[in-house]
Order: sequence, then structure tokens, then C-alpha cells
Amino acid sequence: MLDQLSHIERSSLMESLQNHFLIAMPSLHDTFFERSVIYICEHDAKGAMGLVINKPLGIEVNSLLEQMDLPAEQVSTDLAFNANVMMGGPVSQDRGFVLHTSQPYWANSTDLGCGLMLTTSRDVLTAIGSNRSPEKFLVALGYAGWSKDQLEQELADNSWLTIPATNALLFDIKHEDRWPQASRALGFDAWQVSAQAGHA
Repeated sequence: MLDQLSHIERSSLMESLQNHFLIAMPSLHDTFFERSVIYICEHDAKGAMGLVINKPLGIEVNSLLEQMDLPAEQVSTDLAFNANVMMGGPVSQDRGFVLHTSQPYWANSTDLGCGLMLTTSRDVLTAIGSNRSPEKFLVALGYAGWSKDQLEQELADNSWLTIPATNALLFDIKHEDRWPQASRALGFDAWQVSAQAGHA
């Protein structure tokens, strides 16, 4: 049981979840997180924060920039400029996040390791689609957050399974294919697993 884990075991679990994907299990049916895939950006003793990467808002990045009165820089023909904005989570849905491959010069950036950064400043948004754009990026509004020990409890309750994150799943696969691909990476269809399944 989770409450029987030692402090060391808890710390080890927390460290392992950054740069991992959470894959929604059947117990999250009819919730915001149904069939969601979440990239965990941060996870420490205070809690966790991540972005849903497979639920589009129905708006493209260039349209979002127009709504924010952020005219883009000289735009290239890169199709990524027309990428969908993701619904990053239920918290602070008016706040924008850009998860992208590492670059040294953006304000308000957090280095996530593994060649990725999370930026919340407007300067990176105006550069998207231009020659200064990060090589790969995902734009999201809102985020998913967990308080201390909340995510660990949800894992114990079989709400999520985890796999190491990959840039291919994060950036290269169409959003509608991300949950099935992540599920297959587990070796089975997660949505067909009983919500009452136990842990090994």
C-alpha cells in the first residue's frame, strides 16, 4: 500500500515521474482526463505539474497569436505554425505554456532535462513559425496539477499508468493517435483493463 512506502521509496517514485507520460486508465471515464496522455514536467515533494498533450482546443497556434495580438515574426512555411493548441489541463486555462526542444534565449523558461524546456513568456510565442522558432514545440493552455502525494495516491488507485516520455510521441505523432500509441507502448490496450485491476 502507498501509505506503507518509506520516505526513500516515495522520493525514488517522485524522481522517476518527471519526463514520463501518464496514460489514463478506465477509472477516469467521463472525466476531464478520459483517454488523456499527460507529459509530467515537474514532480517533487510538493506535488506535480504536467500538460495534457492529446486534447486539442480546436484552435491553431497562428489563430491564438492573432487573438492575443501577438503578430508573429517573419513566418516560414513550416507547417508546425498551423499546429493545434492543446487543452493542457483544468488549471489556469487562460495561461499559456510552450513545451519545446531546448534553446538558450527565452525568458521564463525552465530546463526540464532530456533536451526539453517549458516556457511561459510571450517572446517564444511570437517566434513560433519563424526562423527563431524552437525546432519542435507544443502549445497548451492550462495545466494539470497535483498537490503533495495526490498523484501517488491516484497511481495507487489505478487511475494512471506511466511510461518514459519520448519526443516522437510528444511532437511527431498526430494528437488523435497519441493515446493509442502510448497505450500500445504498454503492450496492451489500457482502456480494456478493468478499473479494479490490482498492482503487481
